[in-house]
Amino acid sequence: MLIRSRAPLRIGLAGGGTDVSPYSDIYGGAILNATIDLYASASLEPLENGKIEFVNDGSGRTLIVDAAKELTLVPEFELFIGVYNRLVRQFDLGALSFRLTSVIEAPQGSGLGTSSTIVVSLIGAFVEWLNLPLGKYDIAHLAYEIERVELNMSGGKQDQYAATFGGINYIEFFDNDKVIVNPLQLKPEIVNELEFNLLLYFTDTQRLSATIIDEQVQNVKDKNSRSVDAMHNLKAQAHQMKDALLRGELHKIGEVLNFGWQNKKEMAKSISNPLIDTIYQTAIQHGATGGKISGAGGGGFMFFYCPRVTKMKVARSIEALGGRMQSFKFTQQGLVTWKAE
Repeated sequence: MLIRSRAPLRIGLAGGGTDVSPYSDIYGGAILNATIDLYASASLEPLENGKIEFVNDGSGRTLIVDAAKELTLVPEFELFIGVYNRLVRQFDLGALSFRLTSVIEAPQGSGLGTSSTIVVSLIGAFVEWLNLPLGKYDIAHLAYEIERVELNMSGGKQDQYAATFGGINYIEFFDNDKVIVNPLQLKPEIVNELEFNLLLYFTDTQRLSATIIDEQVQNVKDKNSRSVDAMHNLKAQAHQMKDALLRGELHKIGEVLNFGWQNKKEMAKSISNPLIDTIYQTAIQHGATGGKISGAGGGGFMFFYCPRVTKMKVARSIEALGGRMQSFKFTQQGLVTWKAE
């Protein structure tokens, strides 16, 4: 028997960074994101040989250890082991024997929430296998605690909730780890037009988001007014994006994205760089009305709003700078799990 799970990656349309503590704890954060049809998947096969096998399909590496109630962290397999250790401890499962394979459809460090989505998919596989009593909010919060608290990986809270719930969501973040997911009920023609006009572009660069996020966190702790004011503006941008979508005012999307991008660059020095600035300006010159880097910044994916019939013109202009387009569609479904023979 095989147990499968799959969770979608996301693009952050507005409010990026306001889900990161301590900003979200002090001021409250707001994010508007949308899941897309690129996925992190996990396949779990129960074994009877007293071994645990973790398979990272992306790197082709496999870790084989003796089954135990707690495993020592091993580089490259921290997410696997972090999920296993927490679930065994929380549910008193005892030593389990299985093979767990993870696959991701985008490069890690590319700004689409890959690490958190992997964690959600891994948890999903165990939930399906062992019938663990975890709802959507439980899974998302558990993924956050494993990644951010137990493994001490820098980042925010939005990715875990996007991957678990799926769809286009306005998500609010408060102190004491309180999170409210508000699904947006949009007309199909609004979703179709937004999808049609958004251009997703991979810069062919990757980055360590932790460095950027750590700088952002320190700026909040130091009460750096320029950085904190930018985060306030990004939270306001999430409200603006929500209103524009609900009212069907898609002509405002580019303007809202551009407002967010100008403020996002104020949160930390390394969010942008000369290459990213050149790509952004080139896209604007050829018809895009706004855009942003996806995720923490520094590299990875960018996306642009290209109204009317400007999308291919913008695509050709920035492909000339290197990188490549990435086709996508929005998906309404979050984490799914099932069994296969």
